[in-house]
Amino acid sequence: MSLAASPIRFPDVSSRTVMTRRGWWLVLLNVLIPGSVQVLAGNRRLGRFGLGATLVLWFLAIVALVVWLAWPTVLYTILTTTAGLWAIAIVALFYAVLWVVLTLDTLRLVRLVKTSPGAGPGMAALSMVVLVALSGSAIYGAYVATSLSGFLSSVFVQSPPAPPDANGRYNILLLGGDSGPDRDGMRPDSMTVASIDATTGQAVMIGLPRDLEYVPFPEDSPLAAAYPEGYGAIDGCEVDVCLLNSIYTEVELKSPEMYPDAVARGSEPGIDAMIDAAEGVTGLEIQYFVLIDMQGFEQLIDALGGVDINVDTRLPIGGDEDNNNVDGWIEPGPQHLDGFHALWFGRARYGVAGGDYARMGRQRVLQEAVLRQFNPQNVLAKFQDVAAASADVVKTDIPQSALGYFVNLGMKTRELPIVHVELVPENGIDPAEPDWDYIHALVQQAVAPPATEDPAE
Repeated sequence: MSLAASPIRFPDVSSRTVMTRRGWWLVLLNVLIPGSVQVLAGNRRLGRFGLGATLVLWFLAIVALVVWLAWPTVLYTILTTTAGLWAIAIVALFYAVLWVVLTLDTLRLVRLVKTSPGAGPGMAALSMVVLVALSGSAIYGAYVATSLSGFLSSVFVQSPPAPPDANGRYNILLLGGDSGPDRDGMRPDSMTVASIDATTGQAVMIGLPRDLEYVPFPEDSPLAAAYPEGYGAIDGCEVDVCLLNSIYTEVELKSPEMYPDAVARGSEPGIDAMIDAAEGVTGLEIQYFVLIDMQGFEQLIDALGGVDINVDTRLPIGGDEDNNNVDGWIEPGPQHLDGFHALWFGRARYGVAGGDYARMGRQRVLQEAVLRQFNPQNVLAKFQDVAAASADVVKTDIPQSALGYFVNLGMKTRELPIVHVELVPENGIDPAEPDWDYIHALVQQAVAPPATEDPAE
């Protein structure tokens, strides 16, 4: 059949049956292969452009799928860099506009008034539904990409990534800061070193009690010169108590000049001091930190839609050592906690809550629960709320250029059991008289266990 006789380009406009059948074909082709309608029945130049753009989009989708399956870090890097996100936004807006143009032109070519009375509205409705779905999704995708670019640029620093340590691990200091109205500045109440294998993602969580005394510092730390025998060991310190979590307050408020370039690197003098302290306590090289403001942690949990926790012990909300003036209770058993109750799950320490060491254990449980739910699907579904909460809650010196790598590593971590090392009396550690050699050996045994001999050899 010659092109001149084609009922698609040259239909019998007097036959409603022919025009209706042709109309449905055009509408479906526009849905399945945008641009093909114009090639067959309209402006061929527009059609070739639209069809070429469609083929390019399919090609990009296939490439993205292959890269995600074979080299996921590459795809995650594109999705976490400013240039990559803006490129995605521009491409998404381009296709949103193209689909509008092609769909409206398709409806013009259909000639709805020539189709059967009941068919025209159906063709128009289907075209509009698909148009809204495709173009709307593309526009929303462009919005998410540009918003994510701004969010990532505001939270993460622009610096080259650090290499893993001698054991092939990344060691990240996690600080939970509490800057309540009764505090003189912010004081870290939760301190954990997350040691993550740079290849497998296997993680060791090392819990640091806030009441450790005589904390040592690395030789190159400015605090080592001020406290050569450990923090507060000689003539005390510059604040009321000389405990691990007091180091932040002392340096931040009393001697920030010890770390003059901290702010320029995206850190703070107090945070740099806590990194030195964590290195002294664990014997590990700390590459990065993440500070979470506990005052805003509630917002982040709510943004994620709550968190699932298996509560072992009935926990008070508020109150004192004797459980007086308690505002409520978190009951034992599987619980879906909102931000307020999750914060108290990790914060309660009086009465039946079991004191600081029990609280440390619950904070580790809470961190793991949040890690399980902090996945790309959940974050994307609640993107606006999560981004708004995170911008006020999280401070870190992890470089934006390394995010793709750490996202991929984090996906591996979620699939593996986490090893816990708590530096508490139950594990033979006296916080008032710590044996640092024993602590360093305990940490090394967890992060670099000796290879077991093959019994067959």
